[in-house]
Amino acid sequence: MKTELCERFGIDIPIFGFSHAVEVVAAVTNAGGYGVYGATRRLAAEIADEVKAIRDAVEDRPFGLDLVIPDKVPERNDRAELEMKVPDAHRRFVEGLERKYSVPKPSAPGMRTRFIRSREIQDSQIAAVAESDVNMVALGIGCPPEVVELMKSKGKTTVALVGQERHAARALEAGVDLLVAQGYDAGGHTGQIGTFSLVPRIVQMAGAVPVLAAGGVATGRHIAAALALGAQGVWIGTAFLVTEEYRSHLSPGELDALLDAQAADTVISRAESGKPFRQTRSAWSEEWSTKEAPSPLSHPLHDVLVGDMLGAIIEHDIRPLQHYGAGQGIGWFDRLRPVSEVVNTLVRDGDTALAGLGKLTEQLA
Repeated sequence: MKTELCERFGIDIPIFGFSHAVEVVAAVTNAGGYGVYGATRRLAAEIADEVKAIRDAVEDRPFGLDLVIPDKVPERNDRAELEMKVPDAHRRFVEGLERKYSVPKPSAPGMRTRFIRSREIQDSQIAAVAESDVNMVALGIGCPPEVVELMKSKGKTTVALVGQERHAARALEAGVDLLVAQGYDAGGHTGQIGTFSLVPRIVQMAGAVPVLAAGGVATGRHIAAALALGAQGVWIGTAFLVTEEYRSHLSPGELDALLDAQAADTVISRAESGKPFRQTRSAWSEEWSTKEAPSPLSHPLHDVLVGDMLGAIIEHDIRPLQHYGAGQGIGWFDRLRPVSEVVNTLVRDGDTALAGLGKLTEQLA
């Protein structure tokens, strides 16, 4: 399972593992892949500390960091200013859910309300990442050319996650070094085009720019299929959620939601952030899909509306409402395993699948 990206980046296998946990990122890199840390919800000082922790764990092996830089955000990190814009009808709906499910108030702001996604926050994050020693910077939403230029001037590989051809066109124009074609199957913020439909089109557009396949990549056979579609590697997140290294980052209810989920148990909802977000199905997504529910607000106004309640659901383990961002590949993962075992299984099964394709090619020749 070697591609030219392995030699280019000094990795053993073309598996790029995304996670919000420092421990998982380090484990993926140390297993021969390329760990990528999701830092969008981290402050600049936290990013600096966590990058150092990963570097200490992986030494001179490469790892990356992912940021989300949407263009339509407020200028300031000012929650009070946004609170005044939340419609009363939306507040009443959320308060009704709190009563219906007996959700206590959180002891602190939730993950989505500890700060407001804003120019102020984004600029400080970008500066922290530029001055860090991460080897790669991935942009999950938004691909400002000036950010790409800055990161490249610092010697960092630049990556853009794309869900449509027009996204890829903008990223290529901005000068990114690598594209991730993320299909509908993916967890978290994702688009409407399936992985098998998207990847070959992006490969065709990208020309000499390498492409990674993302969305529903859960087994070695998926990796073999991605390479057959023209990708030079894969970007995987869901496979590393149900791991021993990630366990401490999940509440009991979140872990159960992931362990119990099959492909049909995930749903795309705007109830999480205001943007389409694939997550495990729960009363949270169901309540927001009823006729009585108001339409989710735009981002980041929706964060202000629901962020504290989402934090309370996790803190107090409100089981009917517990959910987690995950792709349709979650059904392949029903027990806790170390990251190294997940990676080794992907590689073993991928090599077997590729060998089978080789034999099939010989038979058809």
